[in-house]
Amino acid sequence: MHPDRAFRMDDDAARAFVRGEGFGVLFVTTPDGPRAAQVPVVTTDDGTLRFHVARANMVTPHLDGATALFVAQGPHAYISPRWYRAGPDEVPTWNYLSVEVEGVVHAIDRAGLRDQIDALAATFEAEPQWAVDQIDPRKAEAMLDAIAGFELVPTAWRGTTKLSQNKPADVRARVAAALGGHALAPWMRAV
Repeated sequence: MHPDRAFRMDDDAARAFVRGEGFGVLFVTTPDGPRAAQVPVVTTDDGTLRFHVARANMVTPHLDGATALFVAQGPHAYISPRWYRAGPDEVPTWNYLSVEVEGVVHAIDRAGLRDQIDALAATFEAEPQWAVDQIDPRKAEAMLDAIAGFELVPTAWRGTTKLSQNKPADVRARVAAALGGHALAPWMRAV
């Protein structure tokens, strides 16, 4: 994460960001070297991340008991020094939102996996919400056989909200305007 304290996200904001994103990359070390898997997550009330991966995924046999790193990446964009209009000595940068969650991974049982799938749908579906019990029980069992459920119990949250907070308000406003309809612009206006 970015070392400048001006860009640090507090733990509550980091949890809210991950909860809102609901997707990220899980990194783990395996005997074959570092590996990553893209995973959908739901956050429990205590901050635990619950997720699932395909049983056939290369990371699956290495997750239970492993220390892993989950990264949720939000909007990001190249920032031209011309947008600052603050003098000739400005340099380009990249603005972004990102959260790293470090922790120990534990397998969850089949009931927990089913709950994770239903919680994912309940979080991201509009009404009426889909649920596992709405499909043919044989299809549901086949789906659950094809995936494995896990939880990551956080030991550290590290969030970065790098939105030109180290620049004056008028410069930040110019950068947000130059971004136009980019997804990062509203975040910059809210700083």
